[in-house]
Amino acid sequence: MKKPVPFVENRILFGHATAEALVAAEFDGKRGIELFFREGALLRSEKTEFDPFILVEDGAFLEKDGKSLKKIRLEGPHELRTLLLFPSWKEREKALKELKNSAGAAPGSSRAPFYSPPDAVHQFLLTSGTTLFKGFGFNDIVRMQLDIETWCDPNYEFPNAKRDSDRITAIALSDNRGYEEVLMGTAMDEAAMLREMVKIIKERDPDVIEGHNINKFDFPYIEERAKKAAIPLAVGRDGSALRSHPSRMTIAERNLQFPKYEIYGRHIVDTWILAQLYDVSSRSLESYGLKDIARHFNVTAPERTYIAGKDIASYFLENPETLRQYALDDVRETRSIGEILGYSFFLQAQMVPFSYQNTILRGNATKIDSLFLREYLRRRHSIPLPPEAQTFPGGYADIFTRGLIDTIIHCDVQSLYPSLMLAFRLFPGKDHLGVFESILSDLKAFRLEAKALMREASQEGTRNYYEALQGTFKILINSFYGYLGFPMGHFSDYAVAAQVTARGRDLLSRMIENLKGAGCTIAEIDTDGIYFSPPPGGEAGEKEFMAILSRDLPPGITVEIDGTYKAMFSYKVKNYVLLGEDGTLTIKGSGLKSRGLERFQRKFMEELFLLLLQGGKERIEELYQRYRAQIAGHQLPIEWLCKTETLQDSLQAYQEKVREKKRNASAAYELALQSAETYSPGDQISYYVTGTGRKVKVFDHCAMARKWRSDSPDENVPYYLEKLDRLYEKFKPFIDGTFQDGGEEEPEES
Repeated sequence: MKKPVPFVENRILFGHATAEALVAAEFDGKRGIELFFREGALLRSEKTEFDPFILVEDGAFLEKDGKSLKKIRLEGPHELRTLLLFPSWKEREKALKELKNSAGAAPGSSRAPFYSPPDAVHQFLLTSGTTLFKGFGFNDIVRMQLDIETWCDPNYEFPNAKRDSDRITAIALSDNRGYEEVLMGTAMDEAAMLREMVKIIKERDPDVIEGHNINKFDFPYIEERAKKAAIPLAVGRDGSALRSHPSRMTIAERNLQFPKYEIYGRHIVDTWILAQLYDVSSRSLESYGLKDIARHFNVTAPERTYIAGKDIASYFLENPETLRQYALDDVRETRSIGEILGYSFFLQAQMVPFSYQNTILRGNATKIDSLFLREYLRRRHSIPLPPEAQTFPGGYADIFTRGLIDTIIHCDVQSLYPSLMLAFRLFPGKDHLGVFESILSDLKAFRLEAKALMREASQEGTRNYYEALQGTFKILINSFYGYLGFPMGHFSDYAVAAQVTARGRDLLSRMIENLKGAGCTIAEIDTDGIYFSPPPGGEAGEKEFMAILSRDLPPGITVEIDGTYKAMFSYKVKNYVLLGEDGTLTIKGSGLKSRGLERFQRKFMEELFLLLLQGGKERIEELYQRYRAQIAGHQLPIEWLCKTETLQDSLQAYQEKVREKKRNASAAYELALQSAETYSPGDQISYYVTGTGRKVKVFDHCAMARKWRSDSPDENVPYYLEKLDRLYEKFKPFIDGTFQDGGEEEPEES
């Protein structure tokens, strides 16, 4: 099989094992690992064994374990200098418990004199140097998509599998081999649908199952309904059932809690999570709903079928063929999004010692730490304990000019921090083997090579591959600085991290002074990029600005013009709006696009910014009055006014917390308590504010969105008008010219 990746010879980055076509690895609970290899349409498996390990400062106190325990003394001065190898996972668990009790600290903390990854497959991949998917392109694996449609009791807004009155009405399935099918509840009962779904998964034998919000909706719903019907969801490659455990992950400022589902021999990929990971850097998604994401990536079919959530039940009864097409379009869009957003993680799985599923769910710093551990274990070198967490100065973020600015250029220092680390040899002090420098310099060289190959490629598939590869290299490159300040990193180095940011601030300050000296107006700076406006009447081109920006830069530091814009509205640090040359609007910053705002506020701001940047200030008052009239005349759809919340606690737990003043009263919970229906954790409630006064306690003045009636609207007009008024007043000084820029704000650290 020809290798599509020309970079895999780098054993530190891609692992030292050479096995190809590995699509999954599973642990048998003792010391065995089952490996699954794909050979075209065929799948084969083989079993191997590994020795579970614990790294300790000193293994002498485990002498009583005698012959069953192997001890390997590691070279070097670091704390974790003894490698303990156990004959079974059970023995490792027993020893780990003893170590925890003795040390009084959890594994991975700086106080724990031992370390042992809790995932057996991860341990195997670490010690064997094995990675998944070597020799494979993304389309060589079998990816299946799954989506369900459900019947919701008319007395509720959202489906809940625990209710006897609810049920699955359609199960849509597809894969990247051309298979598509929808199991319809009009042709078979729910139990038959579930049995057929299990049969199809086993027959099609996918390596990956993709779904949008599959962990929080589709699989929990399927699991609950299968339990009611006593149907085993035996979809594992060993005949085992679908299983789950509580999990959490942090994506930017969001803390996600969800049941993590697992299937033996397969990977589960949630495109809802992929979208949020993508949006960390892009900040361009309107929402994380499937349809909005599909529109964003332009993968929506021209004849795409749309059905409002509240109408799905009626379509099942009256027009099931339209519902079938709607479900099929859902899995088609999921397949396209999974290919776009999953490709980078597929390539990462060829490098890091994690399963494909866990490569998506693990943070970048954790992945980099695993590359260190793999190489240090291979070379039998001791490993340091993570350092005590420290604070250090962050990146340079500042605003210089607020308000409306015409003609904006954005310059970007390519991979600023990684470039500084390489240029000034700023590497972790405890990395005695030089792994950090080796990987970082190779990644940078590999990225340049991949970009060159992308430009040279004549076939679209090859070009897309190299584009994804260089993007993957970029993600890893830019994560190395974050690793320096990673509290769980064995080779973290806070002092070096501080040196890097200091160098970055100094370099950017010099660039700003050079631009000011050339007559440019500086708008904003954000860590590694500068937004500036050329001097009035100046005719300097990109080449001249590049010369100004590159003046006195150290070797290895490269600046590029990243984009030009017709205008910019600079509001505050890291909050701004850009008008592209093609008329598109880019809104950045939580102060301008918070998802905590009602939809009418977001829509009003979008229209306001567009007028402001396009030179239509005189029409903004008209826009404002139009929205006021629409609110006063009950002309806005209730979806523009309502909020949706998910119940996290039981109603009893909520009441206890309010009584004990551990939380504030909530409109969603109060409505659930007043309802004749039974609500449980996981249920969602959409509500709007009622009453007649601007200042009302929302939890006392609210109603279910589904109960709003256009013939007798009762939304609180003064309340919503005040929200609009406050929003307008916030931006009015920038509109009427009364805003006085008080000069440069205090710079922020990012």
